[in-house]
Amino acid sequence: MKRIVVLGAGYAGILTAKKLGKKFRKMKMEDEVSISIIDRHPFHTMLTELHEVAAGRVEEDSIRISLKKVFAGRNVEIITDTISQISIEEKKLTGNQGEYDYDYLILAAGSKPTYFGVEGAEKNSYKLWSYEDAVLLKERIHHVFRKAACEPDEAEKRRLLTFYVVGAGFTGVEMAGELAEYVPFLCDEYEIEPSLVSMYNVDVLKRAVPILPEKLSGKVEKRLTKMGVKVMMETGVTAIGEDFIELNQDGRKNRYPSGTTIWTAGIESADITGEAAKTLESVGRGRIQVDSFLRAKDHEEVYVVGDNMMFVPQGENAPVPQMVENCEQSAHTAAHNLVCAIAGTGAMEEYKPSFHGVMVSVGGRYGVARVGLPNLMFNLCSFFAMLSKHFINVIYFIQVLGWNKVWSYVCHEFFTVRNRRSFLGGHFSNRTPSFLLMPLRVWLGAIWVFEGVMKIVEGWMDQPMLSGFFGGANQFFNNILAPYGISGIGGAAPSADAVSSATSAAADAVASATGAAAGAGAADAVSSGVAVFSYHILGLIDATLVSSKGISHSTLSDYAFKLDFAPMNWFVNTVILPNGGLQLFMQRGIVIAEILIGLALMAGLFNFLSSAASLVLQFMFVCTTGLYLNTFWMIFAGIAVLIGGGRTLGLDYYFMPWLKKKWRKLPFIRKWYLYND
Repeated sequence: MKRIVVLGAGYAGILTAKKLGKKFRKMKMEDEVSISIIDRHPFHTMLTELHEVAAGRVEEDSIRISLKKVFAGRNVEIITDTISQISIEEKKLTGNQGEYDYDYLILAAGSKPTYFGVEGAEKNSYKLWSYEDAVLLKERIHHVFRKAACEPDEAEKRRLLTFYVVGAGFTGVEMAGELAEYVPFLCDEYEIEPSLVSMYNVDVLKRAVPILPEKLSGKVEKRLTKMGVKVMMETGVTAIGEDFIELNQDGRKNRYPSGTTIWTAGIESADITGEAAKTLESVGRGRIQVDSFLRAKDHEEVYVVGDNMMFVPQGENAPVPQMVENCEQSAHTAAHNLVCAIAGTGAMEEYKPSFHGVMVSVGGRYGVARVGLPNLMFNLCSFFAMLSKHFINVIYFIQVLGWNKVWSYVCHEFFTVRNRRSFLGGHFSNRTPSFLLMPLRVWLGAIWVFEGVMKIVEGWMDQPMLSGFFGGANQFFNNILAPYGISGIGGAAPSADAVSSATSAAADAVASATGAAAGAGAADAVSSGVAVFSYHILGLIDATLVSSKGISHSTLSDYAFKLDFAPMNWFVNTVILPNGGLQLFMQRGIVIAEILIGLALMAGLFNFLSSAASLVLQFMFVCTTGLYLNTFWMIFAGIAVLIGGGRTLGLDYYFMPWLKKKWRKLPFIRKWYLYND
């Protein structure tokens, strides 16, 4: 059996392990290969979101993803250990908990901060490169505000409330932006005058985030300045103390008081990668040189992905950047080539990355991006830049933890966002107490039960009635539209004498909250009906609004709206209506569905499914018979109670937690992440 060890559970390591497991499973080689992933943590950390936790925008657990969940139901062994030695020649890893032999090694240990020899930087600054770093920094920020609130000396208070972010790359700019956005809320919480807080972003570079075009860098600096951050470019840091920072400005060293210094000025390969670099060919800050197949030079059993690799693509002058997209694409190539090497089939592929841009957020409300295709890049800022960032994050989460992570990400970025710190302004954040939805949910359910019972009384369970029901509805609309020269709806145009003759089906149709046409006599429609509008959309849909009376005499219950959907008309006219047995089957199904939906809503049981079914039925009625506007409240009520409406004063309060525990234990469910936390 071939032993594959993936060292590191960062972006590149997780994706490589998952892709390997999937490929070997498809090839039915699971018994011939063992895959292990080793990391010092039992969880994966979303490094690109650390600043959100540090500055209190999201909860700590939002950036932590359990490895057990990631690899549930997959042929991947999870080992929690800190590896201290790598013997390339012996093909062995040594950790605190034991030794691990391998036939193939995937080196994906990631990076760590580098301090460039700055005196006191490692000891006296707060870094931002791990889950623990983000939590520690968050606690530090609150600590200095609490301490400053009780400090009588103004000079000391100002020092405590002085923040320096060293580094104006991606991490530094995002941290400075989040901090600046958080400070006003902290000032309110601790009753501190905002003018006492000072924030600086310092870097020796000429402009912020130099990988961006100069115009976008300018926007980043302008936004930071607007948020109260003083941007100090071309300024070096020479020393950091417990209560000061020393800057090199125009050749002079100046010392300034500082309460908190945050170091984000650069990265180098992790310690264990540096250990491997003693044997493997490396360059720069411990990055391992690889060939075009992502194998270490002279060691084809060692593959290197993500931040640890040094590779210059053909036709390029610079090495691949240390960013998430490189992790994703290198994981794909390494997994493919390793499978080819072990299986002995297929052709290896060279690494030809195609990056689609970069983006940086400055707080939760603003960002800039340079995105597109390699030969067609364009700039985005503000709303569209933030939208692209969240879209890219969702694409990544689909690969890592599927629906589970996508749902939790959407919740903490939009639905439970604090202090409106979102590019959507907090409009989607949940603020209304859910118990206020209970009366609406119960009333909606009661209406559905009433509708179902009335249909039983009308004979829907005993004889086919859909021909008259649909026919009357269509005739109702067509009689109103004919005088305007508008072609008929319901799959057929009105006849030449449609204005003067209404079918008996239309005259006898029964009024119903779920059928607009059934409630008005065709003769009345001819004599006084008014067409408000009728729009033809995409050659498939006609959106029509009519009133059974003149506009001046109409009430809400006189207006009827219909979406005439061509495929729906074809299905009704050619499949359902010609078959009396099928009609009766459909009728009974509708009646049973209405009653069950109503009872479920009233009880608050399976609330999401019953609300969604309510909306589906309403849509069907809009597309077949149309709806009077006075029943449209049922659509909006279904939307209002869709999520969480049954958790208050309903059976879902008790049933859903129990069901969730049982559901998530099923192997298939865990494997495909069909649950949420």
